[in-house]
Amino acid sequence: MASASPTVRHRRLGRELRRLREKANLTLEEVATPLRWSTAKLSRIENARTMPSDTDVADLCDLYAVDPPTKAGLIQLGQNANQRGWWTAYSDVFASAYVGLEAEATTIRSWEPLLIPGLLQNEDYARELIRTSRPGLASVELERYVAARMARKISLLSSRAPALRVLMDECALRRPVCSPSIMARQLGDILQVMDWPNITVQVLPLRVGAHCGLEGAFSLLTFDAEDPVVGYTGCPGGDVYVEATDQVENLKLTFERLAGVCLSPEESAAFIAAVRSDHAPL
Repeated sequence: MASASPTVRHRRLGRELRRLREKANLTLEEVATPLRWSTAKLSRIENARTMPSDTDVADLCDLYAVDPPTKAGLIQLGQNANQRGWWTAYSDVFASAYVGLEAEATTIRSWEPLLIPGLLQNEDYARELIRTSRPGLASVELERYVAARMARKISLLSSRAPALRVLMDECALRRPVCSPSIMARQLGDILQVMDWPNITVQVLPLRVGAHCGLEGAFSLLTFDAEDPVVGYTGCPGGDVYVEATDQVENLKLTFERLAGVCLSPEESAAFIAAVRSDHAPL
């Protein structure tokens, strides 16, 4: 299970097991030796890189002298974390753990300077973008990637839909990723979802000039109160998850600074409508 996407519950289990070890004043070696584990195994469990078995969790709880109710709760947490999320059906498409975290977030804050964010992309825009970025995909594979991206959007319609706040640079609206008619439909779709109560979209116009978001896109995922905020940024070289408190606070500050120079949601809607007409005049 080492390669499985770590869900929020998986990460919570790892943090709780690490907290119990530290509360017992035990080092990795002092835990691993009596269990005949390697310290690497214990470290991977605590950092949600490996899913522990029920027996592993029980053995750790016994070593830490955990009371029976807490032990049973942690074993149940591990079993829940082992459940397959919808995204595992697209394990050939989603190479990172991000989508598993996104699916359980209560609030998603996203800054995108170059492209329409994935959660706001329509099928035609996504198809052209994926076709360009992955030119070697066969037609069947391309459609599977598109289907996976569309599946991510389903959560926005659910009864427990997250609050989505998107900041986009004007460049993302004007970049002709596809034909003018497709771009116009894409921007029209964004205008429609901006009426949804859980979605806020703001545009950062080019006239602002230099700003604090020029170094690239990032997201901030907020979960239940007991789980820390996770920052994320992806690039062709790999994904980076930001969890250190000071680094997360820096991303939060950057996001709010960007929001401060963006157009208001109402102004942004008018701006998007104007750019839509530029792509395909009515």
